Amino acid sequence: MGLITGLLTLPIAPVRGVVWVAEKLNDAAERELHDPAVLRTQLAVLNQELESGDISLEEFEREEERLLDRLHAARGGPAQSDRR
Repeated sequence: MGLITGLLTLPIAPVRGVVWVAEKLNDAAERELHDPAVLRTQLAVLNQELESGDISLEEFEREEERLLDRLHAARGGPAQSDRR
């Protein structure tokens, strides 16, 4: 980038910075959303919540299915709704 281009695009520099931060946050969220280790941890916490009575069996089954679908998708397998 030349000096003239740098000076002309200086007013939009904060916007580029915000866009860069937003892209980095999105990348991190996507990695966490599809990380099998995170999904297994969430399943373990869900199981503990059921055992302690914090959630009902229906809530457990609904969340378990959602997490298992995400885990299968992260591993590249078919989602549960595809297997039916």
